[in-house]
Amino acid sequence: MKYSIFFLLCLNLSSLSAQVPTGIFSTNKDIGNPEISGSASYNRQTQEYLISGSGYNIWFERDEFHYLYNKLKGDFILTANFSFVGEGTDPHRKVGWMVRASEEENEVHCSAVLHGDGLTVMQWRPLKGESMRDPEDELFAPKPNYQILQLERKGKKMIFRAAHVGEPLKLIGSQVMESLPEKVFAGLFINSHNPDVIEKAKIWNVRIDQPVSDNYDPGQEGWLGCRLETMNIFNGKRKIIYEKNDRFEAPNWMPDGKKLLFNMDGSLYKIPTEGGNLENLNTDFADNLNNDHGISFDGKMLAISHHSQGLKGGGGSRVYVLPLEGGTPQLVTEEAPSYWHGWAPNNNEVLYVAQRGGSNVFNIYKNSIDGGKEVALTNSQPGEHVDGCEFSPDGKYIYYNGSKSGTMQLWRMKPDGSDHEQITFDEYNDWFPHISPDGKWIAFISFPADIESNSHPSYKRVMLRLIPTSGGAPQVIAYLYGGQGTINVPSWSPDSKHIAFVSNSGKK
Repeated sequence: MKYSIFFLLCLNLSSLSAQVPTGIFSTNKDIGNPEISGSASYNRQTQEYLISGSGYNIWFERDEFHYLYNKLKGDFILTANFSFVGEGTDPHRKVGWMVRASEEENEVHCSAVLHGDGLTVMQWRPLKGESMRDPEDELFAPKPNYQILQLERKGKKMIFRAAHVGEPLKLIGSQVMESLPEKVFAGLFINSHNPDVIEKAKIWNVRIDQPVSDNYDPGQEGWLGCRLETMNIFNGKRKIIYEKNDRFEAPNWMPDGKKLLFNMDGSLYKIPTEGGNLENLNTDFADNLNNDHGISFDGKMLAISHHSQGLKGGGGSRVYVLPLEGGTPQLVTEEAPSYWHGWAPNNNEVLYVAQRGGSNVFNIYKNSIDGGKEVALTNSQPGEHVDGCEFSPDGKYIYYNGSKSGTMQLWRMKPDGSDHEQITFDEYNDWFPHISPDGKWIAFISFPADIESNSHPSYKRVMLRLIPTSGGAPQVIAYLYGGQGTINVPSWSPDSKHIAFVSNSGKK
């Protein structure tokens, strides 16, 4: 009897331990009973996964592989970077994303797959127990060795995109999967293509985004959840340091490099760059802040945009300044609407975008932090829009985004508003240029080409991109679901090696 109880206790403990989450994934197990068991682990410090597995194949009428997954319902977007560990034994070893109807070995599924020889392909089993479809009869990418894989479910359609590091995502294939149920298993997998061999892969920047519907109304349905992220721009690795199932936006990096500042619920909060407790920054009466705020070059002052009432022009956003440690804000712009976007290197002037004289057109203005007569630096025409104005650290240029060319692109001008020069020339709508403290780089957000050029909405598949201030082709540094509030304000670390931003997702 003692041995039976001990055996049952061990069995129960084993079952419980199998359900311990691995990173963001709830379940970590072999599918199809491979001869050698696989495994997966998660490094909390680097937020990377190491997955290993065996199995004869994921093919014919049944599969063998190791699987790290969640149960998901509705639409979702799965994105991550993948890299095999070691040279491997079989060129057809596989790693990637899989969406599956159940844990059964012959189940309906659709996968975004990277092979050991670099073949990047979408593969699927349309009905339970049927053979897999031969990918060479369909769209596929012949051995390009893509590192970034993205699998999206949109209604009944599965969409596979992939990219080399620094490039936009490309469509690899799509397939209507009528037999996949509303609730599915979705996650990371690995297969060795050899039952006697274990293969390993490293996976990072793992994101599961649950997007909104095309007719989503935040006023009726509320805001999606947010993640506060940091990223090393030189190796592209991202870390989530804070999450909330509600709205927050627009991080600034504090001058000491140890904390971030962001707006939430009309106030400003600080948080350590490695995560931790939030600390409210005292802004006195200013309790209706938007996402346009930032820190002076000398690290002593903070500019905010507060929706105030009872002043000239009625209610609306106005620019204020206050000490960075907190205090009573001092009004800079009497007229509304005015949205702060940049400090001058002299620490005595600010840049902002505003509507004036009853016009519905925004222009860029400069003014002393002591107030006085503002100076218009642009003269936008009806239908045009300018935004995101920011000084270079040397004070030689003001960078901004403008739609004068027909799409939203990056521009720069002299501090007196002369010599406007276009910086980007592509099909995307580029917003909010942020110059690194060392003056070498411009980080910005790119919206899809089908977005209205004068709009920067929430909840879109967007890219963060990087371009040298000396000129050159933009490089993609992050693929995410976000938009408004992601990177509206300067968010570089003081050492010019990292940026901070906000991404969005619904509940998993």
